[in-house]
Amino acid sequence: MGQHQEISPPVPNEEENVGIVFDIQRMSVHDGPGIRTTVFLKGCPFHCLWCHNPEGISSHPQLLYTPSLCMLCGKCVSVCPQGAHVIQGQEHKLVRSVCQVCLTCAAACPTRALEVTGKTLSVAEVMKQVEKDVPFYDESAGGITLSGGEPLFQFSFAYGLVLAAKRRGIHTCMETSGYGNPDQFRALAEVIDLFLFDFKESDPNRCKQFTGVALEQVLESLETLDRLHVPFVLRCIILPEVNLREDHLVAIAKLARTMSSCHGVELLSYHPLGQSKRRRLGYDYEEGCFSSLTHEQQAAIVEFLREMGLERVHWR
Repeated sequence: MGQHQEISPPVPNEEENVGIVFDIQRMSVHDGPGIRTTVFLKGCPFHCLWCHNPEGISSHPQLLYTPSLCMLCGKCVSVCPQGAHVIQGQEHKLVRSVCQVCLTCAAACPTRALEVTGKTLSVAEVMKQVEKDVPFYDESAGGITLSGGEPLFQFSFAYGLVLAAKRRGIHTCMETSGYGNPDQFRALAEVIDLFLFDFKESDPNRCKQFTGVALEQVLESLETLDRLHVPFVLRCIILPEVNLREDHLVAIAKLARTMSSCHGVELLSYHPLGQSKRRRLGYDYEEGCFSSLTHEQQAAIVEFLREMGLERVHWR
C-alpha cells in the first residue's frame, strides 16, 4: 500500500482542479454495480469508427447543430463574428470551415438547434452533483463512474474526481480503453474500486486500423491492472464487420480466464446513436457501415464463450 501512495500524483484542491466534461448522467444502471452517476470526460486518443460518443473524442468544447430544430430566426447570423451561419431561403447552413467555435451562436439560439458539448467544471462542482445521489448509492451499492472519451486523457482531473469520491466513501468505477502508462494505473489502484475495460480488438493490425491505437499499449494496461490485483470487467463490443471472428472470441476468453483480476465479460452490440451525433458535429460518416447483432447471434456468442470456460459473461 505504501508503494502505491508514493507514486500517487499531487493534485490541486477541488476548486482549482478543473477539466472538460460533456455530460453527467444520473441514475445510470449500465456503468457498474448499482445506481450510478456517470461523468463523461472529453478527449480520447482512440478514433473508433463505431464510437457511441463521438463528442468525447475532441478534448475541446464543440458545436452541435441539429437542423430539424432550427426555426430560421437568424439570431445566429447576427451574432457570429466569423459569418459561419448562412440562411438561404428555407435552409440554414453552418460553414464549419470558417467557424472558430467561439460558441456565441449557441448562447443566442432559442431552440437549442445549436448547442455546446463540453463544459469546464471543477472537481468540487462535479462532486456537488454526484453527492445528490448518495442515498441511491447507499441503497443499491452504486457510486460514481468516469467515462468518456478516455478519462485518462485528463488524468489529473480524473484522479482528483475519484480521490474526492473515495474521501466521501463513494464507490468508484472507471471506464477505460487502456490509454495510460503503468504509473497512472498504479496511482489509480488506490482509488478505483472497479475498472470497466473496453477491449475492442485482439489482432494488432486490425486494432491499429480500426482504433488508431496500438494493441501493445492496451495489453500492457491490462497486465498492469492484473499485477496490481485491481478488479476489472472486460467490456467487448462485437461488430460483424470488424471483430465477429472465432480467433477474437478465443482471445477474449483467454484473457478472462488467465487474468485473476478479471471479474467477468460484458458484451455490447453496436448502437447507431453515434451516427446522428457525428452529423451534428459536422463529421463525415458512412451510413450503415456497421450493423447490430441479432438475438440469435448474441446467444450463440455467449454459448461459444461459455464453452471456452467463461462463466461470468452476459450482454449489456
